[in-house]
Amino acid sequence: MRAVVTRVRSASVATEGKTIGEIKGGLLILLAVHRDDTRAEAEKLAKKICSLRIFEDAAGKMNLGLAEAGGAILVVSQFTLYGSCAHGRRPEFLASARPDTAIPLYEYFISLCREAGFETATGSFGADMLVTSENDGPVTLILDTDEL
Repeated sequence: MRAVVTRVRSASVATEGKTIGEIKGGLLILLAVHRDDTRAEAEKLAKKICSLRIFEDAAGKMNLGLAEAGGAILVVSQFTLYGSCAHGRRPEFLASARPDTAIPLYEYFISLCREAGFETATGSFGADMLVTSENDGPVTLILDTDEL
């Protein structure tokens, strides 16, 4: 799995002109599932993201986790994170999981974030979405389970 994690003051996702997920502050997670991923990768990634200390303490240092900062999570599926631009001008997405694999793992990842105690909003898997965020910092990290 691969995720782009952004610390946000607010974030929302809309489809067909209607907001379907929104948080006031916390983490916006753009999540991609690799064709070889299993529940183990979802568990590893959720554990890592939910425990990141990337929120500022009173001294302005990144010492606080999401729970201490009182933040929420917005998860948006983003298969294009596994796009390869190595050949030609059009990306190919052969490494991205097909929906029959990706949807259950995406939903499992979301359930793990909720089980960890975080308010977790979502986009709509496979939909054309408009994602809006007010980045805080900005702080943006790329996490890949192959590197964790």
